[in-house]
Amino acid sequence: MSGTEADPTVRHRLYTVLAERTASGSLPGARADGHRVALAIEGGGMRGTVSAGMALAVHELGLLPAFDAVYGASAGAISSTWLLSSRPEGLRGWTDPAFAKALIRRRNVLRGRPLVDVRQLVEVVYRQVFPLDFASVLANPIELHPLATDVLTGEATDLHAELVDEATLRLAMRASAALPLLAGGPVTVGGRRYFDAGVAESIPFRQALRDGATHVLVLRSRRRSDSDSNRDNNNSNNSNSSNDNRDSDGATNHHVPSRGTRLVANLGLRPHTPQLRAAFLARDTRLAEDDRLLTHHDRDADPTAPAILSIRPPDDSPYVSRLESGGDLLHTAFETGRETARALMSGALKQQSEG
Repeated sequence: MSGTEADPTVRHRLYTVLAERTASGSLPGARADGHRVALAIEGGGMRGTVSAGMALAVHELGLLPAFDAVYGASAGAISSTWLLSSRPEGLRGWTDPAFAKALIRRRNVLRGRPLVDVRQLVEVVYRQVFPLDFASVLANPIELHPLATDVLTGEATDLHAELVDEATLRLAMRASAALPLLAGGPVTVGGRRYFDAGVAESIPFRQALRDGATHVLVLRSRRRSDSDSNRDNNNSNNSNSSNDNRDSDGATNHHVPSRGTRLVANLGLRPHTPQLRAAFLARDTRLAEDDRLLTHHDRDADPTAPAILSIRPPDDSPYVSRLESGGDLLHTAFETGRETARALMSGALKQQSEG
């Protein structure tokens, strides 16, 4: 979505509830409308800079109090934590090259250490260099739901119940972004071990629905063309496979894993359970299904279904890789996400108030 003039989503039921709650001054924990409204933030390594910009737009537009819960996957869990802190402007840290330098430590490969050092970022940078007010997050009446992937079952797990103090909050952030192979071993939270949420649930809207959400705003880090090109690359790499089937709408419903995915599964995940490896190998198939389902929900054609709306960066915006560290590109990506979300939401809410 790139505008509001001819965009049918401006009448989406999600905007109606956001407008009503904002106008009435409704606050989390004291609702009277019977809805549960969730914000879901996609990650994707440094590509999460895009959805972080969108999250800041939610704050700047004064919409955050209209949400009951925020769900984050991987880098989206880090952004969710900043958003619910006393200083949501800290989301701009994604644009700082020092942030990328702390997270992506290429020399670590020569030292046998993790390439992506989430522990350094959360336990050192966010406590000593660029402090995050963890106590304010725990005190926020808006629920934080960081997702991770259970190493034993390969299933997405909501770590909300584990957030009992600042230490477990930091562990949950690390667990949600603990990339297999790239970021070292799994993180233990509450006696169980976890890897990156993206192994099982890259876009954390399904957990919001499992928790009873009636309305979900999904902040995407991937451009639509990114998902399409990934599927095209997988299909071309496996063009003779009989496993690549399409449904009646032409959407791919099964994907043979790429060579890189198989390599990580066979080498990086070899010590772990078959369930975890199976979940990792099925990521592309799940992402394609999520894309199809979210596109369907954007139309808001079924008034009996949950109202789910996605905001994605424009297809002509710059591509951001998972390991991007260039300050100029990260700044552009953040502002692209921020301005895209601001334009869409402010325009839609204005039409709601005038209609």
